[in-house]
Amino acid sequence: MHDVREITIAQVHSGFKDGSLTAKELVGIFLDRIATWDKAGPRINSTMALSPMALEEAVALDVYFQEHGKLKGKLHGIPVLIKDQADTKGMVTTYGSAMAKNNIPDEDAFVVTKLKAAGAVVLGKTTVAEWASVWFSCNGATDYEFTKNPYNLGHDVGASSSGSGAAVAANFTILAVGEDTGGSIRVPSSFCNIVGLRPTPGLISRTGFCPLIKTQDTPGPMARTVTDCALMLDCMVGFDPRDEFTGFAATAAALGLPRGDSYTAYLQDGLDKIKGAKIGVVRQKFGSDADPYCKATNDVVLAAIAKLQAAGTTFVDVHIENLDHYMIYPLTYLQRSRSDINSFLATKPHLPQDLADIVPETSDKPYMSTTCAMAHGPLDPRDDPTYVDRILQRDEFKRKVDCLIASLGLDALTLPDVRVPPPRFEDAMNGRFMKDGVEEFPTNTFFASVTRHPAISVPAGFTEDGLPVGIEFIGLEYQEQSLLELAYGVEAIVGARKAPHGLV
Repeated sequence: MHDVREITIAQVHSGFKDGSLTAKELVGIFLDRIATWDKAGPRINSTMALSPMALEEAVALDVYFQEHGKLKGKLHGIPVLIKDQADTKGMVTTYGSAMAKNNIPDEDAFVVTKLKAAGAVVLGKTTVAEWASVWFSCNGATDYEFTKNPYNLGHDVGASSSGSGAAVAANFTILAVGEDTGGSIRVPSSFCNIVGLRPTPGLISRTGFCPLIKTQDTPGPMARTVTDCALMLDCMVGFDPRDEFTGFAATAAALGLPRGDSYTAYLQDGLDKIKGAKIGVVRQKFGSDADPYCKATNDVVLAAIAKLQAAGTTFVDVHIENLDHYMIYPLTYLQRSRSDINSFLATKPHLPQDLADIVPETSDKPYMSTTCAMAHGPLDPRDDPTYVDRILQRDEFKRKVDCLIASLGLDALTLPDVRVPPPRFEDAMNGRFMKDGVEEFPTNTFFASVTRHPAISVPAGFTEDGLPVGIEFIGLEYQEQSLLELAYGVEAIVGARKAPHGLV
């Protein structure tokens, strides 16, 4: 049997072309790995429903290759898992809620259709936190069973693209679809030692995704390498008339993006690019060294920065007035998430029509506090007297960041994705991240979410006790290609991706 651990898209396609591998064989191996390590054994619990058609679709791709002598598309035969926030035709899709345990969509999300058109084989669905709104991996659809971190089974993988992060890290797939509103791609990527990109919202359609905050929501690629992440992005972006936010995708195409017709076109220049780059360090959002968890993260991120500095990268400290305020106040989970989710439920008449009828006002689970509050927020966000001011301050923050990057001639900003390493499961219940009855999870990912800038998480290394830490780079709108090129250079110099032990 082939060893598919850490296998890349290029290696798979090389195997197809020289006859040493077929799509059916590849898909079968990944399904076996899921059965052995995810559904049994240590039970990582990264996957939900699996596709009964995956092997059949793989065989069809093998026949296509035999008959035409060419690959169907950039992702021909590549196994992909889909976050259970997105509709998949014929497969149970729960949106992270027990009330949707029997929900089987009759249509694929737009992005799923695009991935299949590129030749991808959908293996199934991945776990998602409750309504994609919780920082820990559990949800009602799994009876609140956590997704285990492949690097330490007693630790969480972050959320809400929990299963996507764990499955890519554990080699249960080559690629996975994530979705990021406040950090849901980047937190699991950081905690699982993989690459995850949050693109400019509107480059990728959200049709078929249950929303959280429509103005911040965006699907994105999750992979083990920057190159595979870029290839997946190629197959996800594009205008969708059913999602008016994808005017951004139409604008990007009109501007000639990506350059060279692919986000991979100039990746090979990434090593030189990072060596000559000027990066702004947001030290305000590093945790205190007095906290051992923050210090463990800081040590890893600063060591990665030191490696890049030694290679030639210039780092300058930047300062943003009222940064803590700007990263929190403009968030509108409590003002509009109920309305946005309800608008999606309205397209599913067989499901309850109001989030407030599904989620209780209070919960004995501390990590559910934000979900409960947003579920009982206003039916119309404009009924909240602070809503307009939050939007105005959101846009003000974006202008400040844009001007900072431009005035200093920066190629990107950088900071840890999260100020601590992956937490233990008991931290979800013991109040570690609660302050005055309010959850304060130590993520930095709100920065790019509020400004709606693209951001990429790249493996930075591991703490002394073996927990993964990521480093995040943030660019201006439409700078996905530049960020991917910088990340390619970081990947080459820092070289922090390592497969978890034991899952052979």
